[in-house]
Amino acid sequence: MSPPDLKTFSSAINEALVEAMAQDETVICYGLGVDDPKAVFGTTTGLQERYGDRRVFDTPTSENAMTGVATGAALGGLKPVMTHQRLDFFLLALDQLVNAAAKWHYMFGSQQSVPVTIRLIVGRGWGQGPTHSQNLHSWFAHIPGLKVVMPTTPRDAKGLLLSSIFDPNPVVFIEHRWLYGGLGEVPDGDFRVPIGTANVLRSGTDITITSSSYLTVEALEAAEVLSQQYGIEVEILDLRTIRPLDWDTILSSVARTGMFLALDTAFTTGSIAGEMVARVSMALFGQLKKPPSRLAMPDVSEPTSIALTRGFYVRSQHIVERVAEMFGSPVINQKETDCYDQMPDVPGDWFSGPF
Repeated sequence: MSPPDLKTFSSAINEALVEAMAQDETVICYGLGVDDPKAVFGTTTGLQERYGDRRVFDTPTSENAMTGVATGAALGGLKPVMTHQRLDFFLLALDQLVNAAAKWHYMFGSQQSVPVTIRLIVGRGWGQGPTHSQNLHSWFAHIPGLKVVMPTTPRDAKGLLLSSIFDPNPVVFIEHRWLYGGLGEVPDGDFRVPIGTANVLRSGTDITITSSSYLTVEALEAAEVLSQQYGIEVEILDLRTIRPLDWDTILSSVARTGMFLALDTAFTTGSIAGEMVARVSMALFGQLKKPPSRLAMPDVSEPTSIALTRGFYVRSQHIVERVAEMFGSPVINQKETDCYDQMPDVPGDWFSGPF
């Protein structure tokens, strides 16, 4: 039997958009660069040719206004998918998201919904610095009425985007640039992954690690080192959804392992990782073998300098060191992984963009 065809993360996003627009003519797709030749890192390739410029179109550089248009269009019966090529740029539109889209269903007694999907792109690399690299998912997760999704695999990118588009209320869908070239199996057709379910990517008995988006790649690499070098078997939960969190899966896993490490791509203070450590401690205090821990970015702006980025972001080596510390094991001197031999601002020599 021949192996199944593998698809990239970006093509999986594209497939979800094609599928949604094919089955529902109220789905529209717009944002800066949607009809550009590069097609938002390839995710919107061919959409305008297939569905026309009334449903797929570029927009002015006016994030606040165009997000307001999305809310109005959703209230008028459409299902807008709006793309912002940087999460940072979307900060101009927080009023429209937080005070309008997120509140509407509640304020009007569940009589109306705002089925809008906001695609936000995050990541770092090549000196993008403090205003082009921010991971602010914890902000959005703090707001009642919003769902926040951060897929890791191509399969989940397609399945979760389709679920987001057809969700009756607003969803913030966050994509990491370093994942667009990642390969994986992706089902054809109308394939959906339920929002609010974590995925056990690796089973283990000694410690539970939670992560999301690109940091899950680092966690998987660390888990292999911990197994081979330390004999520590890690269970990795890919959260997939930041709000709602799948507390049943998280607490069940930690109750079995008795150890917990939460990873986060955001700043440490006020992070989702901190919320998870608090909840796990409250619910499972008597079942924990050691105090839970978290790894997130330091509470300073993300650097532009290549030199300063070294050691700033959480990588697999830091995960290995923290878990070893939790188990009271001395850190084994080992040759750094390929990831660390390369520049600290890119994931490896295989990566050539996009940014």
